[in-house]
Amino acid sequence: MDYNKKNVEDIDVSGKKVIVRCDFNVPQDETGRITDDKRIVAALPTIKYLLEHNAAVILCSHLGRPKGEVNMKYSLAPVAERLGELLGKQIKLAKDVVGEDAKRLAAEVKPGEAVMLENVRFEKGETKNDPALAKAFADMADIYVNDAFGTAHRAHASTAGIADYLPAVCGYLINKEISIMGKALANPARPFVAILGGAKVSDKIGVINNLIEKCDTIIIGGGMAYTFMKAQGGKIGTSLCEEDKLDLANGLVKKAEEKGVKLLLPIDNVCADHFAADAEPVVYGAGELPDNMMGLDIGPKTIELFSNAVKDAGTVVWNGPMGVFEFDAFAVGTKAVAKAIASSNAVSIIGGGDSAAAVEKLGFADKMTHISTGGGASLEFLEGLELPGIACLNDK
Repeated sequence: MDYNKKNVEDIDVSGKKVIVRCDFNVPQDETGRITDDKRIVAALPTIKYLLEHNAAVILCSHLGRPKGEVNMKYSLAPVAERLGELLGKQIKLAKDVVGEDAKRLAAEVKPGEAVMLENVRFEKGETKNDPALAKAFADMADIYVNDAFGTAHRAHASTAGIADYLPAVCGYLINKEISIMGKALANPARPFVAILGGAKVSDKIGVINNLIEKCDTIIIGGGMAYTFMKAQGGKIGTSLCEEDKLDLANGLVKKAEEKGVKLLLPIDNVCADHFAADAEPVVYGAGELPDNMMGLDIGPKTIELFSNAVKDAGTVVWNGPMGVFEFDAFAVGTKAVAKAIASSNAVSIIGGGDSAAAVEKLGFADKMTHISTGGGASLEFLEGLELPGIACLNDK
């Protein structure tokens, strides 16, 4: 993927109407109060740049999954309010997405001001990438800026379709994602170590396949390690396993061998006889689990093995926890890996989703080079797939 895309600094925005696709899909409590405004804060550099350079800004985003129906539970009103507080100026919110109110606000917004459209997924055509909706978005503006990396792997009307009608560039957030992750994949400081966890091999097949071509070491932990263990003849008790992926797991091991890539699997596991936060943790050698035990984390020897592999790395990419990190007793492996990455001198890239949540929760966020803002998008990026929300932007 050659993502050498124009960004907001490569285009004259002064006096222009600029429609910006942000990722304001923030978590909220039952009353609608925003519980974490990280995504709103992350959008500030792009919005501030546009306002300071005399653009009239029209912001849009999705929130939750209203499935093409107007459902005020998913209104962007709390986001507009919080963004206004952060910017120190009022952000007017349209009552609709591309209806009369939206058109009026977009027509009235002046350079140096920003307005917001209502949740783009209130429109049925959004997720279908309906050209009529994309054209309706485009008709409000002169320039399109995409800064929503979290939805860049989706070809929707506001993430891709709109670029058919307007000059299209990326904001700072997407620019950072594609430059840091792009460089890591194209020209990494070596040794290049990838750590992959999470529940299912099937979610990571493409990533493992792509990274075998690029990495020096691939570390596999989390639930998906048990599929590899069983494929190699190990006993895994009642651990998670994808029976239909055993041949595939062995194929990946063989491919790594042929390419001279070190593939590290757990050598011991922390197990329990049932899945619960208060279950009693017991350590067994990998592939030696009794029939009534399930693996819920990597064991102490594995922690040492994995940490040593990370210690002298030049680049580390991490996607997916090592165990059930929601339960303290089974979060030890994930914590240890986070700590090993944080204390290495490597360029460290945390690929969104659960890994990002773990790093934030454990307080290692400021020790990482880059924490991706997209779960699915960063996974597809690491897989080497083309992301429609980025492919549609103008090349430098």
